[in-house]
Amino acid sequence: MSELQKLLNLQAAPIAITFRATAPAGVAHVDRREPAGCGYWKRAAAGEVFYTNADDHKNCPIGAHTHGVTLSPEESKQLEGLVGTMVGLEYIDMSEVPSIPTRKEPFGVAVYAPLDQAPLAADVVLVRGNARQLMLLAEAAQSAGVSDETPTMGRPTCAILPDAINRARTAASFGCIGNRVYTALSDNDAYFAIPGPALAAVEERLRVILHANNELEKFHRARALS
Repeated sequence: MSELQKLLNLQAAPIAITFRATAPAGVAHVDRREPAGCGYWKRAAAGEVFYTNADDHKNCPIGAHTHGVTLSPEESKQLEGLVGTMVGLEYIDMSEVPSIPTRKEPFGVAVYAPLDQAPLAADVVLVRGNARQLMLLAEAAQSAGVSDETPTMGRPTCAILPDAINRARTAASFGCIGNRVYTALSDNDAYFAIPGPALAAVEERLRVILHANNELEKFHRARALS
């Protein structure tokens, strides 16, 4: 169990995700494709260590787009069709599409693992937790100087990964309906992404924040009873 999971008493293991040009030695290729890239999050949190290639992400055109996967003309049409459906349902506005975060580098492979089993340094650490747990993480990130100043993200959830990586800042997402289906995310949980290089600083401040919150809770409970 990772230190982060212990500190926050997380039910789901935080996962480490690393993007590389080629597959690392000693890491197996995922044994089956998921309907969406966020499906790999669930498998890593359950204890699997594996890598995916570009083709493993093409079942979800939106996820392929956010991850920087190169699409063929036919696959690009599928993406346009899906976006068109979302626009038609008034789920998104076409003006929003260019602002969706995407990875800046071409996709080679992505390595997924529980944080405590990560074979490589993480580009981003993804935490799944409830409101109180993510509150503590957000306070720790702010204290560590790596917090995000933009609103919590909604759809698409997979954009939280490039957002955290590209800006070297934490990012939060309430999840989207697709993600909730593919990952069985509960109605009470959401996501928090930490840039890999910032993890140690966030964990260091989290210990302080946890102690401070415990003491402040006692203070506020005493006041509430007075």
